[in-house]
Amino acid sequence: MSKSRSPSNKQPYAKPWLSTADQLALLEQRGLAVDDREAAEAFLSHVNYYRFSGYCLAFEDTRHQYPQGVTFEKVRDAYEFDRDLRDLVTEALEVVEVDLRAAIAYHLGQQHGAFGYLDAKNFFHRFDHPTWLAKLRIEADRSSELFVTHFRSRYAEYPDLPTWIVTEIMSFGGLSHMLRGMHKRDQKPIAARYGVQPQTLVKIVHHCVYVRNVCAHHSRLWDRQWAIKPELPRGADWQRPLLPGNDRLFATVLLLYRFMQRAPSVAPFDTDWKDRLFARIDEAPAVYDPLKIMGLTPNWKQHPVWG
Repeated sequence: MSKSRSPSNKQPYAKPWLSTADQLALLEQRGLAVDDREAAEAFLSHVNYYRFSGYCLAFEDTRHQYPQGVTFEKVRDAYEFDRDLRDLVTEALEVVEVDLRAAIAYHLGQQHGAFGYLDAKNFFHRFDHPTWLAKLRIEADRSSELFVTHFRSRYAEYPDLPTWIVTEIMSFGGLSHMLRGMHKRDQKPIAARYGVQPQTLVKIVHHCVYVRNVCAHHSRLWDRQWAIKPELPRGADWQRPLLPGNDRLFATVLLLYRFMQRAPSVAPFDTDWKDRLFARIDEAPAVYDPLKIMGLTPNWKQHPVWG
């Protein structure tokens, strides 16, 4: 006999469908002021109510009501602020991801040759090499990249590709998985590139994959408490009181900046990125303690990592 999907302590979902006008009326009942109803309804017809309501949470009081002075337009500003933050974080993630792909390809090619990744001995003994390799071959078969189609038509080794091609076609998640499965002796020089320990690099990259997925799905970023946290580097710069913890945005942007600084030929992009990040955070939504929501300290601009 199958278990019930609705335990006795749960109730059936009975909330009705609401038009955009009704959604707006519900927000008004909770105390949210609306300056321009037509513009607000147009916004809700474009941005799902439940996506928007996530941004409302930072403005609510403990009774799920909106204090006087909180308007629909202020919540919309928070939505737009978060969108801009996601764009900035996505830019930095691109730099870090591309640099990491190059670093892994260079080291593995140098140490193990063009097809060294095919040998399970070049990975940790608990790494599920056969499953990983099978998925990689599927990705190679699906790829329409010019360098893959060229190799496919010309070389007998296909569907196996050289390391320096493989590292470009696998997903960021696949790259993270590969890094985690590598021997520590192979992780070490790559980690040294960024000034961290091998295990720290593995966990930071895993976190970056998670954050990249949050950004790719246009999910709320600015007030999110991370489900997958990065491991912080050693040293006083990464401890309290300079950094409150590793579960909020501040730790992530510091790590991204640190990694960009270590990437060859990235300057002056890293400085420009930092300036744009600072300028946008200075325009944070007018909620109670917006800096704390993002994990920022009062003197966050003076953090040593910024230089």
